[in-house]
Amino acid sequence: MDETVSEFFRRTILKIPLTEMMTILKTWNFLSENQLQTVNFRQRKESLVQDLVLLCEENRASLNDAALLDIIYTQFHRHQKVWDVFQMSKGPGEDTDLFDMEQFKSSFKKILKRALKNVTVSFRDAEENAVWIRIAWGTQYRKPNQYKPAYVVYYSQTPYAFTSSSQLKSNLPLLGQALTIASKHHQIVKMDLRSRYLDSLKAIVFKQYNQIFETHNSTTPLQERSLGLDINMDSRIIHENKTEKERVQRVTQEIFGDYPQPRLEFAQYKLETKFKSDLNGGILAEREEPLRCLVKFSSPHLLEALKSLAPAGIADAPLSPLLTCIPNKGMNYFKIRDK
Repeated sequence: MDETVSEFFRRTILKIPLTEMMTILKTWNFLSENQLQTVNFRQRKESLVQDLVLLCEENRASLNDAALLDIIYTQFHRHQKVWDVFQMSKGPGEDTDLFDMEQFKSSFKKILKRALKNVTVSFRDAEENAVWIRIAWGTQYRKPNQYKPAYVVYYSQTPYAFTSSSQLKSNLPLLGQALTIASKHHQIVKMDLRSRYLDSLKAIVFKQYNQIFETHNSTTPLQERSLGLDINMDSRIIHENKTEKERVQRVTQEIFGDYPQPRLEFAQYKLETKFKSDLNGGILAEREEPLRCLVKFSSPHLLEALKSLAPAGIADAPLSPLLTCIPNKGMNYFKIRDK
């Protein structure tokens, strides 16, 4: 094991939290149970890392072994990355072909290698017929940078792929080409959908809303909190408030359902409109360029926050379709223009 690979192992192991170290190493399954038992996991982390690197050297670990360990770490910490969604489509009249995962991997790797000499591609199969792909990009003159890889999660026999945002935007066309050809599709487009929560993105594009998602740290949902009615209040007012509360709850459930929402952190709206006025003249009236405005809604759990607005009395029910359509449209980036 050369010095470059040894340093890659050292830096990969060093970023694994001690509380997860044994779990991740066992998932990796490269070091034997007997080897792990010889390691003192209570010593200083630097010393622990050095002992583990020595064991990797004993087992003649390769660059691909280190890449697999990095994939596993990233699977445990997928929320540390921002994920984009790409949608592929077949050509007119094209039938769905039988899918072979090994053929997909081979084709994907060959396409990248053929176009770019210095690139490292590693795969790890996951649940639900998914494959995680780790790509360390290089250039024609530089070796792959193992410390700034791109990740792709592809679910076989579906038109969707999820990619971690990469600093190397110039490689996106090549990545799209490799995905399209290897998965036997015709074209690929980037959706206006992005989040740190990969499972929620998957639920949105696959229409799997009725499942449990990561929730923020609010102890009680706003819609379940009491309206705080005064016991001395007029009974007619209490009845009116109760009727309105029931209406709001019904409308909210019709729109959002009674299940936890997929987790998104923001929704962004870009407005472009021409200035309109009944008055003649004026600087804005003569302006040819449209007026532009950007509005961004942010929250640790945006859809649950929107769901709670009307029951909490903060907004009228129903909310604007521009806010409630996010899961159905599979978008959290919107452009609003004049018709």
